[in-house]
Amino acid sequence: MTTSLDIIRATYEGPSEENGKNLLAALAPEATWTEAAGFPYAGTYTGPDAIIANVFQRLATEWIGYSAKVHTYLADGDRVAAFGVYSGTYRATGKAMTATFAHLYRLKDGKIVSMEQYVDSAMVRAALN
Repeated sequence: MTTSLDIIRATYEGPSEENGKNLLAALAPEATWTEAAGFPYAGTYTGPDAIIANVFQRLATEWIGYSAKVHTYLADGDRVAAFGVYSGTYRATGKAMTATFAHLYRLKDGKIVSMEQYVDSAMVRAALN
């Protein structure tokens, strides 16, 4: 039986393309994705198309070598938290960054219905200038 933790781990631990496919398959049609205030993509996006366009396509085109490496997962029923470190180089400035993050997911019937990001956005914003 696939657990909520298994579903979330599969969105971080493989090659980038595989992680993206796994995330897309795991998102509920009405999923909400909240990027933290102060983060360059701050806001709440609803549905896989909006999430991909407003977050992941921008990460793929605006950053070089962007990654989110998780070091700790915590699972409690339908909630899974992933803690880790972002890294990458902002293409427009050539500046690199590393920033700690936490992602809190809520799942229902094996699908992600929400994600909320917590991040050291000052480290990310420093790379933008």
